[in-house]
Amino acid sequence: MTDTPPVWRRNEIESPCVQICVIHPETRLCTGCARSIEEIGGWSRMTPDARRAVMADLPQREAAPKTRRGGRAARLSR
Repeated sequence: MTDTPPVWRRNEIESPCVQICVIHPETRLCTGCARSIEEIGGWSRMTPDARRAVMADLPQREAAPKTRRGGRAARLSR
């Protein structure tokens, strides 16, 4: 099995959680796993098919924008 602590292991589809749980204020996605707060909160109640659908969508998500929010570029764009 993985290095995940036993309390996190379950007999179902793996969770994408990497235990870096920070919700980005703009995208509202977790910067660790790219799930929304609703998906994280409802994960244990989701059907296996619903979890698979979320897992399939995660690679296309950007949890945090790649561009900087401040600095000189932000001042110049005003």
